[in-house]
Amino acid sequence: MKYVIGVDLGTSAVKILLVDQQGNVVHEVSKSYPLIQEKTGYNEQDPQVWVDQTAAGLSDLLREADVNTSEVEGISFSGQMHGLVLLDKNHDVLRPAILWNDTRTTEQCQHIYQQVGEKKLLELTKNPALEGFTLPKLLWVKENEPEIYERASTFVLPKDYLRYKMTEKLHMEYSDAAGTLLLNIGEKQWSKEICEMVGISAELCPPLVASDEEVGTLTASFAERTGLNPSTRVFAGGADNACGAIGSGILEDGKTLCSIGTSGVVLSYEQGPDKDFQGKVHYFNHGVENAYYTMGVTLSAGHSLSWFKDVFAPDVDFDDLLAEVGSVPVGANGLLFTPYLVGERTPHADSAIRGSFIGMDSSHRRDDFVRAVMEGITFSLNESIDIFRRNGKQIDTIVSIGGGAKSEVWLQMQADIFDATIVKLASEQGPGMGAAMLAAYGCGWFDSLSACADQFLQEAATYQPKPENVERYRELFQLYKAVYGQTADINHELMRYRK
Repeated sequence: MKYVIGVDLGTSAVKILLVDQQGNVVHEVSKSYPLIQEKTGYNEQDPQVWVDQTAAGLSDLLREADVNTSEVEGISFSGQMHGLVLLDKNHDVLRPAILWNDTRTTEQCQHIYQQVGEKKLLELTKNPALEGFTLPKLLWVKENEPEIYERASTFVLPKDYLRYKMTEKLHMEYSDAAGTLLLNIGEKQWSKEICEMVGISAELCPPLVASDEEVGTLTASFAERTGLNPSTRVFAGGADNACGAIGSGILEDGKTLCSIGTSGVVLSYEQGPDKDFQGKVHYFNHGVENAYYTMGVTLSAGHSLSWFKDVFAPDVDFDDLLAEVGSVPVGANGLLFTPYLVGERTPHADSAIRGSFIGMDSSHRRDDFVRAVMEGITFSLNESIDIFRRNGKQIDTIVSIGGGAKSEVWLQMQADIFDATIVKLASEQGPGMGAAMLAAYGCGWFDSLSACADQFLQEAATYQPKPENVERYRELFQLYKAVYGQTADINHELMRYRK
């Protein structure tokens, strides 16, 4: 038997999958690590903990699965996007990594617009300047920690640093580079034009490779540390959303993914870089060769439901919390929720907007609130689908993964609100499976990633939209969209009263 390993380097943990040639997950291990949050809005991590926890996880994986390490042919990666890892001339880390969810860079985003111009930025990178992206973080270090910036020789993203420590080969691949605001995504080259405009050296940008490209083998020291064979082939991997798309079979035009985790993502395959969404959704290079994807983001998707449970039902497990939601009618008995608990990304890039319940009265019970939260999250995701459709995309089938795929009520709700067929996969592993598939394809097990998906991924169930619910939700969606415009000014004023 032959195996590959998919390493998913997340924000709170690294998840490692051992996958056989039939696509079965033989074993999996997860190792957590902490955030460093010194100030409000600051989110950092020590890159060494990624390396240490991955090494520990790989060691546990091999021991617990009891496989012959010579049968592990390849390893690849999925990783949290946008995080800045600054390295000196010896490729040693200069400071803790600034992560995707760090929001200290509002001023730097404004500077980018002033120096580059919004139109030019969208023309070259297809994305707006947002606090989460890498370039604003790089400029923040330059302006606030100039002595560290002066020592910087290059930068990489989280999974690229992990891969470097495993191989001593330094690269960044296109799907992650697309989230830096420094890549001309159409030409698949670093934009010297943007570098010059914002005043950074293009020499800081590392060499670029494709997601399925073999970048080396394991160093003797890392192999010894984990029990892996030094000849294990290492492939570049991809950004977490690109790998989530691969691991869900979003590999051709017309395929769309809805992922409800802490945040929520609607991601759709694009054949080329030519469509113009006016920066309303993200536009990134895919992990598939010469392909792209567009993506809308809800910052507080599953987080909204977790927040509600923690605050209002701390002693109730999720199954019990959702048990009676199916008995609550569409529209939650006139209760509407907006999931802006930590601001919003799509279609409102607004860090100050906050959530609300609209329509509360004394007749409402907890189940009404739970359904309203679930509907509000799904309405928010539907705003991204609405943008895609208004720009000419046909979306009729959506693969649903994450927390939203664990509830039949929520899957039907997605079918009704999105007015599309919803597909639930038999075995859902998301980005980790996408990383494993890149390794399997790189090792030559399949002629294409699509052939790999045919072998590795199977549908478990489909949910069709119910016409009467579709019509009701279409009306409610218009009310949902109106809430932002009518509460934004109030929320912005209320920010002055928050500690």
